[in-house]
Amino acid sequence: MSKIKIFGLGGLNDFGKNMYIVEVDKDIFVFDAGLKYADDNMLGVDYIIPNFDYLKENIDRIQGLFITHGHDLQMGAVADIISELPNIKVYGTAFTLDVIKQELLKENLNTDNLIELKPHKKVNFGSNAIFPISLTHSVPDNVGYVLYTPDGVIFYTGNFAFDPTMLDAYKTDIGKLAYVGKQGVLCLLSESLYADKKGYTSPQHRMSSAFREILGRTEGRILFNIYNSQLSRIQELLSEIEKTNRKVLIMGKTLETMIIDCIDKGYLKFDKNRLSSIFNASSKEVAILISDEREKLFSNIKRVVRGSDKFIKINNEDTVVFASQVYDGMEKTATDVYDSLAKLGCNLVILSSKKYLSMHASSEDLLLMLDLMKPKYYFPVIGEYRHQCANSELAKQVGLKEENILLKLNGQVVTFENGNLVDNGETVKVDDILIDGKTIGDIGEAVIKDREALSNNGIVIVTATIDKISKKVLAGPEILTRGFIYVKDNIDIIKEAEKISLDVINEYTNNTYVDFSKVKNGIRDKVGKYLYEATECKPMILLVMQEV
Repeated sequence: MSKIKIFGLGGLNDFGKNMYIVEVDKDIFVFDAGLKYADDNMLGVDYIIPNFDYLKENIDRIQGLFITHGHDLQMGAVADIISELPNIKVYGTAFTLDVIKQELLKENLNTDNLIELKPHKKVNFGSNAIFPISLTHSVPDNVGYVLYTPDGVIFYTGNFAFDPTMLDAYKTDIGKLAYVGKQGVLCLLSESLYADKKGYTSPQHRMSSAFREILGRTEGRILFNIYNSQLSRIQELLSEIEKTNRKVLIMGKTLETMIIDCIDKGYLKFDKNRLSSIFNASSKEVAILISDEREKLFSNIKRVVRGSDKFIKINNEDTVVFASQVYDGMEKTATDVYDSLAKLGCNLVILSSKKYLSMHASSEDLLLMLDLMKPKYYFPVIGEYRHQCANSELAKQVGLKEENILLKLNGQVVTFENGNLVDNGETVKVDDILIDGKTIGDIGEAVIKDREALSNNGIVIVTATIDKISKKVLAGPEILTRGFIYVKDNIDIIKEAEKISLDVINEYTNNTYVDFSKVKNGIRDKVGKYLYEATECKPMILLVMQEV
């Protein structure tokens, strides 16, 4: 009999940052390690990952990171983790590890600890075992993880949807799911993002008919903005293009390399002879695929909109199609891009994310998974809290008692002892790490607030030079501003602020000593109040004093 703990370091009451911990006695299993896209308010931040201090503190107990599939929301933090924990083992299927390996190689990180798992082949870890089951998602080789423990099964679904038309590397093995369900599932961790959507996700995720209509009615050049992670959607698009006379131009080395590699390995089916050179970018008989870098959504299409791309210039005969959903927090950026394209006069097509769903489990998908698994306890994961609540309501429909449905936030621990729930109120410290550039944890909330202040109200720098012996002011105070007010039109305000600064310096200076701390705080306080009264703005105020 065992003591089992389950909790999220990220992914609960959130969109992204998925990272879930299952402890079985002394063994720790980490399921997914994802990032979250920074929204428009996170100035300068590339992306956000969960704080993984817990992994650092317990590295000797960790059996590995088990990644369900190759999407950033599930594996985007792996490179950041490996940069600090280079010996941690990372498990995943072939395609998933291919994606992770490319990210690691970009950062010159160790790839030796990537361990490939085969779906439906059990891997033992002492008295526990991991069993990957194939599930359908928008990327091939997607799996959910069955963790066999002495007290029963813990099953983490990751992202999934049921669609019997998805074959080969996209196919769900329902037989294996039913088999696991009959073995006794202690706890099911199932995604929640679409829990409030009625019916099955399939066929609402299919876009072939929309692509067919656009290709059939459009005579000029077509640009498709699509996420490179949505391979099943890319396959739908390529299949429809093959029915036309158009060539395909792939914009961006990352997307081009991925598509060609997937064609070579059989994940995508397309005639490579239909791929066109960038030098044919102006042809009316070409379909251009545009994707983005993971931390800079819309970056490539924005470069085209600005006119800074060497090969592609938008004109009024072009059609630009947005074929992927807009992530939470990126709506303003998307709207700005749409408006900019409209000003260029092109035909803009935005395929609705409400009509065309992503490959996440809607209500009937979740109910079917619950019916197959028949868990004793149900733990809704992956989604904001309202999604988790909607997921819990579905569980009640199939007969689960409310006390057996575990609604938790990040860091709140679920504990089982000998197969029974023990509510002891335990929590684990959780936090976000804001990634700006290539270093981990190089900024924090205070830096973001400073950037907000600078972007909203600018900066005021007060400079003064003091005689080292007499402590008299030799030069200044002089005020410099950036992003605050236009100085030539506001000389009176600047002069008054300089006078207030001089008064503060004299107040806290005598013949032998300058109290720099009081001078700094006094100038920030008094000059700040004056500037707010004069302009109703609160610029950042910095003091630079030197003795000569």
